[in-house]
Amino acid sequence: MLNRIVRQTHNLMNKQKKTIAVAESCTGGQLCGLLTSLPGASEYFLLGVVTYSNRSKEIILGVPEKIIAKYGVVSSPVALLMAENVRKKIRADLGLSITGIAGPAKAPSDKSVGTVYIGLAANHKNLYRKFNFTGNRQSIRKKAVQEALRLLCAHLSR
Repeated sequence: MLNRIVRQTHNLMNKQKKTIAVAESCTGGQLCGLLTSLPGASEYFLLGVVTYSNRSKEIILGVPEKIIAKYGVVSSPVALLMAENVRKKIRADLGLSITGIAGPAKAPSDKSVGTVYIGLAANHKNLYRKFNFTGNRQSIRKKAVQEALRLLCAHLSR
């Protein structure tokens, strides 16, 4: 399944001559790894960062500390800011972000393990999706990456 969606994403990005920048947290670079797995990815893939800590989200991506304090690092505002700011940082056509709780450690009281937000930023349209995945750490991360690729493909197919 992942191989098919990676190839589809690759083909759509190249066909449309779009560029992308990625900011990941709980997936630790897995999305970037898949987006760059096929030859020719350098035509569209401009930047990928793993901003695992709150501090890195603040310093590298410019997510305000007050937003993290108000909504939590795993939230739609943070996912959207991650996507938008990584896109703007390198002037990519698209920004894609993932922030979530993959476990197995206990999650904050207002969120459960498996809560993931995926943000997509384009020139005039930003959107996010919230997921509540089940499974172990590895399966949650894999599902998050798969859904991020699906969201990107759906956007490119419009």
